[in-house]
Amino acid sequence: MPRQLRAEQTRATIITAAADLFDRHGYERTSLSDIVEHAQVTKGALYFHFAAKEDLAHAIMELQSRASRQVTSDVEGQGYPSLEALIRITFALTRLSVEGPITRAGLRLATGGVEVRPPLRHPFSEWLEIATRKLLGAIRESDVHPDIDVQAVAHSLVCFFVGTRVTGRPLEPVARLPRRTTEMWHLLIRGLVPVHRRPRYLSLVMRLEREVATAV
Repeated sequence: MPRQLRAEQTRATIITAAADLFDRHGYERTSLSDIVEHAQVTKGALYFHFAAKEDLAHAIMELQSRASRQVTSDVEGQGYPSLEALIRITFALTRLSVEGPITRAGLRLATGGVEVRPPLRHPFSEWLEIATRKLLGAIRESDVHPDIDVQAVAHSLVCFFVGTRVTGRPLEPVARLPRRTTEMWHLLIRGLVPVHRRPRYLSLVMRLEREVATAV
Protein backbone atom coordinates (compact mmCIF):
# COMPACT_ATOMS: atom_id res chain seq x y z
CA MET A 1 0.00 0.00 0.00
CA PRO A 2 1.41 3.46 -0.90
CA ARG A 3 2.73 5.37 2.11
CA GLN A 4 0.43 8.38 1.60
CA LEU A 5 -2.68 6.21 1.40
CA ARG A 6 -1.63 4.31 4.51
CA ALA A 7 -1.11 7.59 6.36
CA GLU A 8 -4.55 8.84 5.30
CA GLN A 9 -6.18 5.62 6.47
CA THR A 10 -4.37 5.80 9.81
CA ARG A 11 -5.51 9.40 10.28
CA ALA A 12 -9.11 8.44 9.50
CA THR A 13 -8.91 5.52 11.94
CA ILE A 14 -7.63 7.80 14.70
CA ILE A 15 -10.35 10.37 14.07
CA THR A 16 -13.13 7.78 14.10
CA ALA A 17 -11.83 6.18 17.28
CA ALA A 18 -11.50 9.56 19.00
CA ALA A 19 -14.99 10.59 17.87
CA ASP A 20 -16.44 7.39 19.29
CA LEU A 21 -14.78 7.98 22.66
CA PHE A 22 -15.57 11.70 22.77
CA ASP A 23 -19.20 10.91 21.96
CA ARG A 24 -19.51 8.19 24.61
CA HIS A 25 -17.35 9.58 27.40
CA GLY A 26 -16.80 13.27 26.66
CA TYR A 27 -13.68 15.25 25.83
CA GLU A 28 -12.29 15.67 29.34
CA ARG A 29 -12.70 12.00 30.28
CA THR A 30 -10.94 10.73 27.15
CA SER A 31 -7.14 10.60 27.12
CA LEU A 32 -4.78 10.25 24.20
CA SER A 33 -3.84 6.84 25.59
CA ASP A 34 -7.49 5.83 25.42
CA ILE A 35 -7.59 6.92 21.77
CA VAL A 36 -4.39 5.05 20.92
CA GLU A 37 -5.78 1.87 22.45
CA HIS A 38 -9.20 2.24 20.82
CA ALA A 39 -7.71 3.01 17.39
CA GLN A 40 -5.11 0.26 17.76
CA VAL A 41 -2.28 2.51 16.61
CA THR A 42 0.99 3.59 18.19
CA LYS A 43 1.45 6.85 20.05
CA GLY A 44 3.95 7.82 17.38
CA ALA A 45 1.29 7.40 14.70
CA LEU A 46 -1.14 9.58 16.63
CA TYR A 47 1.42 12.33 17.26
CA PHE A 48 2.45 12.24 13.61
CA HIS A 49 -1.04 13.47 12.71
CA PHE A 50 -2.11 15.39 15.83
CA ALA A 51 0.10 17.36 18.21
CA ALA A 52 -2.53 17.53 20.96
CA LYS A 53 -5.98 16.27 21.90
CA GLU A 54 -7.43 19.69 21.10
CA ASP A 55 -6.17 19.40 17.51
CA LEU A 56 -7.92 16.08 17.20
CA ALA A 57 -11.15 17.53 18.59
CA HIS A 58 -10.94 20.41 16.15
CA ALA A 59 -10.45 18.01 13.23
CA ILE A 60 -13.63 16.20 14.25
CA MET A 61 -15.58 19.45 14.47
CA GLU A 62 -14.30 20.43 11.02
CA LEU A 63 -15.53 17.13 9.58
CA GLN A 64 -18.90 17.60 11.26
CA SER A 65 -19.21 21.10 9.83
CA ARG A 66 -18.15 19.93 6.37
CA ALA A 67 -20.71 17.13 6.41
CA SER A 68 -23.47 19.53 7.48
CA ARG A 69 -22.61 21.97 4.70
CA GLN A 70 -22.56 19.16 2.15
CA VAL A 71 -25.97 17.89 3.28
CA THR A 72 -27.41 21.38 3.01
CA SER A 73 -25.90 21.92 -0.44
CA ASP A 74 -27.19 18.55 -1.69
CA VAL A 75 -30.74 19.25 -0.51
CA GLU A 76 -30.78 22.83 -1.79
CA GLY A 77 -29.62 21.60 -5.17
CA GLN A 78 -32.82 19.59 -5.60
CA GLY A 79 -35.07 22.63 -5.89
CA TYR A 80 -37.46 21.72 -3.07
CA PRO A 81 -39.77 24.34 -1.53
CA SER A 82 -38.10 26.05 1.41
CA LEU A 83 -39.99 24.28 4.20
CA GLU A 84 -39.53 20.87 2.59
CA ALA A 85 -35.82 21.60 2.17
CA LEU A 86 -35.51 22.53 5.85
CA ILE A 87 -37.29 19.35 6.91
CA ARG A 88 -35.12 17.24 4.62
CA ILE A 89 -31.94 18.87 5.93
CA THR A 90 -32.84 18.04 9.53
CA PHE A 91 -33.51 14.41 8.65
CA ALA A 92 -30.30 14.19 6.63
CA LEU A 93 -28.38 15.51 9.64
CA THR A 94 -30.22 13.03 11.83
CA ARG A 95 -29.15 10.23 9.52
CA LEU A 96 -25.52 11.33 9.77
CA SER A 97 -25.81 11.24 13.57
CA VAL A 98 -27.21 7.73 13.53
CA GLU A 99 -24.74 6.38 10.97
CA GLY A 100 -21.49 7.30 12.72
CA PRO A 101 -19.86 8.99 15.69
CA ILE A 102 -18.19 11.94 13.95
CA THR A 103 -21.33 14.09 13.62
CA ARG A 104 -22.43 13.24 17.16
CA ALA A 105 -18.98 13.89 18.60
CA GLY A 106 -18.59 17.15 16.69
CA LEU A 107 -21.77 18.48 18.22
CA ARG A 108 -20.88 17.23 21.70
CA LEU A 109 -17.46 18.86 21.50
CA ALA A 110 -18.89 22.18 20.29
CA THR A 111 -21.51 22.24 23.05
CA GLY A 112 -19.24 20.80 25.73
CA GLY A 113 -16.63 23.45 26.28
CA VAL A 114 -14.16 22.83 23.45
CA GLU A 115 -13.37 26.12 21.74
CA VAL A 116 -14.54 26.40 18.14
CA ARG A 117 -11.61 28.11 16.48
CA PRO A 118 -12.11 30.48 13.52
CA PRO A 119 -12.64 30.18 10.64
CA LEU A 120 -14.77 27.24 11.81
CA ARG A 121 -18.27 28.28 12.84
CA HIS A 122 -20.25 26.84 15.73
CA PRO A 123 -22.83 24.31 14.44
CA PHE A 124 -25.59 26.16 16.30
CA SER A 125 -24.80 29.34 14.35
CA GLU A 126 -24.64 27.46 11.04
CA TRP A 127 -27.96 25.73 11.62
CA LEU A 128 -29.60 28.92 12.88
CA GLU A 129 -28.66 30.66 9.64
CA ILE A 130 -30.06 27.80 7.56
CA ALA A 131 -33.31 27.68 9.53
CA THR A 132 -33.79 31.45 9.28
CA ARG A 133 -33.20 31.47 5.53
CA LYS A 134 -35.58 28.57 4.90
CA LEU A 135 -38.33 29.96 7.12
CA LEU A 136 -38.21 33.28 5.28
CA GLY A 137 -38.52 31.37 2.02
CA ALA A 138 -41.42 29.33 3.40
CA ILE A 139 -43.27 32.53 4.28
CA ARG A 140 -42.85 33.80 0.72
CA GLU A 141 -44.15 30.46 -0.55
CA SER A 142 -47.16 30.58 1.82
CA ASP A 143 -46.14 27.36 3.56
CA VAL A 144 -45.73 29.15 6.89
CA HIS A 145 -47.95 31.75 8.55
CA PRO A 146 -46.69 35.23 7.57
CA ASP A 147 -46.97 36.67 11.07
CA ILE A 148 -44.46 34.39 12.79
CA ASP A 149 -41.35 35.74 14.51
CA VAL A 150 -38.78 34.13 12.21
CA GLN A 151 -35.82 34.66 14.53
CA ALA A 152 -37.67 33.19 17.51
CA VAL A 153 -38.90 30.18 15.54
CA ALA A 154 -35.49 29.50 14.01
CA HIS A 155 -33.85 29.73 17.44
CA SER A 156 -36.44 27.42 19.00
CA LEU A 157 -36.11 24.92 16.15
CA VAL A 158 -32.34 24.71 16.48
CA CYS A 159 -32.54 24.53 20.28
CA PHE A 160 -35.02 21.66 19.96
CA PHE A 161 -32.88 19.89 17.37
CA VAL A 162 -29.60 20.29 19.28
CA GLY A 163 -31.12 19.83 22.72
CA THR A 164 -32.65 16.49 21.84
CA ARG A 165 -29.22 15.22 20.93
CA VAL A 166 -27.40 16.69 23.92
CA THR A 167 -29.87 15.75 26.65
CA GLY A 168 -30.94 12.46 25.12
CA ARG A 169 -27.41 11.11 24.68
CA PRO A 170 -27.12 9.32 28.05
CA LEU A 171 -30.81 8.42 28.27
CA GLU A 172 -31.76 6.63 25.05
CA PRO A 173 -30.15 4.91 22.06
CA VAL A 174 -29.03 6.91 19.06
CA ALA A 175 -31.51 4.97 16.92
CA ARG A 176 -34.22 6.99 18.67
CA LEU A 177 -33.10 10.23 16.97
CA PRO A 178 -35.29 9.90 13.83
CA ARG A 179 -38.38 9.59 16.04
CA ARG A 180 -37.34 12.67 18.02
CA THR A 181 -36.89 14.64 14.79
CA THR A 182 -40.37 13.56 13.71
CA GLU A 183 -41.84 14.64 17.04
CA MET A 184 -40.19 18.03 16.66
CA TRP A 185 -41.69 18.53 13.24
CA HIS A 186 -45.16 17.37 14.27
CA LEU A 187 -45.22 20.18 16.82
CA LEU A 188 -43.74 22.80 14.51
CA ILE A 189 -45.92 21.98 11.52
CA ARG A 190 -49.09 22.27 13.58
CA GLY A 191 -47.95 25.64 14.91
CA LEU A 192 -46.48 27.16 11.76
CA VAL A 193 -48.19 25.74 8.68
CA PRO A 194 -51.65 26.73 7.42
CA VAL A 195 -54.19 23.97 7.99
CA HIS A 196 -54.72 23.08 4.33
CA ARG A 197 -50.97 22.53 3.81
CA ARG A 198 -50.29 20.49 6.92
CA PRO A 199 -51.16 17.01 5.56
CA ARG A 200 -48.45 17.21 2.90
CA TYR A 201 -45.74 18.08 5.39
CA LEU A 202 -46.90 15.68 8.09
CA SER A 203 -46.83 12.92 5.50
CA LEU A 204 -43.36 13.99 4.36
CA VAL A 205 -42.03 13.83 7.91
CA MET A 206 -43.35 10.32 8.45
CA ARG A 207 -41.85 9.16 5.14
CA LEU A 208 -38.45 10.65 5.91
CA GLU A 209 -38.41 9.01 9.33
CA ARG A 210 -39.07 5.62 7.73
CA GLU A 211 -36.36 6.22 5.13
CA VAL A 212 -33.76 7.05 7.77
CA ALA A 213 -34.76 4.08 9.93
CA THR A 214 -34.61 1.72 6.94
CA ALA A 215 -31.26 3.06 5.73
CA VAL A 216 -29.53 2.54 9.05
